[in-house]
Amino acid sequence: MSMLGTYVRLSPAELERILGDPAWAREFVDELLDAEPGDARCHSTDKAWDAVRFLTRRAGFPVDVVHGEQAVPWDEDWGYGPPRYLTPDQVRTAAEVLAATEGGRLTAGVGPADLAREQVYPAMIWERGEPLDNVVLHYEALRPFFREAAEAGDAVLVWIS
Repeated sequence: MSMLGTYVRLSPAELERILGDPAWAREFVDELLDAEPGDARCHSTDKAWDAVRFLTRRAGFPVDVVHGEQAVPWDEDWGYGPPRYLTPDQVRTAAEVLAATEGGRLTAGVGPADLAREQVYPAMIWERGEPLDNVVLHYEALRPFFREAAEAGDAVLVWIS
């Protein structure tokens, strides 16, 4: 089974309700995820999430765009633990740093051997020497996702499933 990074944009009112009602949260998010493919409110970094985490931490990003900054106040497991979230202010900060950091710049000087050495998931592809092209594609797709969330004043819920 693969571990996938998942993101959902939420209005401040939706975030407030989610934080207080985990049963509604799961139902609401599942409806969003089941909507038409390509819904601008949902995004996935697929299996590239851990490489994106490694690279953004290495670059000193001020916001954790992979795991979120705040824990939800409930314990419901959505795959590999409960989701976390970024507030609208943190989404704006993330959007700014993402806009200023192109994927090629983020991966400069880093190769598959570096990711294998750091045991970045999924380690077997880095051990095989696969290039970081897929990671760059997923990272580049995060940039407009966060930009649009910031423009709308949205929060972002994130989790690994």
